[in-house]
This record gives sequence, structure tokens and C-alpha cells, in this order.
Amino acid sequence: MRIAALIALLAAVGCGAGADAPAAGSSGATELKITYWSQGSTGGAPEKWTLRCGPAGGTLPRAAVACRKLGAMRNPFAPIARDAMCTEQYGGPQVALITGSFRGQPLRAQLANRNGCEISRFKRLSFLVPGYGTGGEA
Repeated sequence: MRIAALIALLAAVGCGAGADAPAAGSSGATELKITYWSQGSTGGAPEKWTLRCGPAGGTLPRAAVACRKLGAMRNPFAPIARDAMCTEQYGGPQVALITGSFRGQPLRAQLANRNGCEISRFKRLSFLVPGYGTGGEA
């Protein structure tokens, strides 16, 4: 009986996702503002893009592809768990700030390269940041 209750709880919460994580099929508007500093947030003027999904639009190149990729991800902007064990490595000064709404929910997510976990998260979402990972970046 306890095992069945545990399985039901895991199914309801979703393994590894927060309770407030919207499901991949959740309805609601996605309207993002993406700000990117290739040399860090104090390293000059940022590049900026917008992205809308349903229908796809905005200034982000290949908006429809980005919307499809976001739609296939369960919770792409989930923060890194506080108790995550991350490699201590520096991946570069690049910083991106993504704000707006995702599947109808307010969003503010910062991407950086301060450790292995953050580098992986930034790379996973790099399709939202044109130029990330090219031209002399770590």
C-alpha cells in the first residue's frame, strides 16, 4: 500500500521537477525578452531579442524552431537545485537574462557560466541566445 502511495506521489509531482513546473502541454502565452551580454553584464551593450510562441514570432532568428524546442521541454527554465553538486569550473563571462511569460506563468531566468551546472543549463537553452558558443567563447 505504501509503495502505491509513493508511486502516486511521484507521478503527481513529477520526478526532478518543482511542483509549480508547467507541463509541456500547458496552455498559456509564451512571450520572452532575451538579453545577452557576451562579455559579461558589465562588458558593454547587450544584444536583445524577443520570442512569442503560438504563433511563433518576434526578433529571435528561427522563432518557430525555438518554440518547438521549448514546447518539447518539460520545464526548461527550472532553477538548479540548491543541493546540486556542480563542478567548480569557469565557462566564461557570458550572461543572459530571460524575462516575460512562459506558458502563461511569469518568468525571470538568468543563465551564466559560473560552474558546471550553470554551463550545462546555458548550453541546453543556447538555442534562445544567438551567438552563444561561437567565436572565441569558452
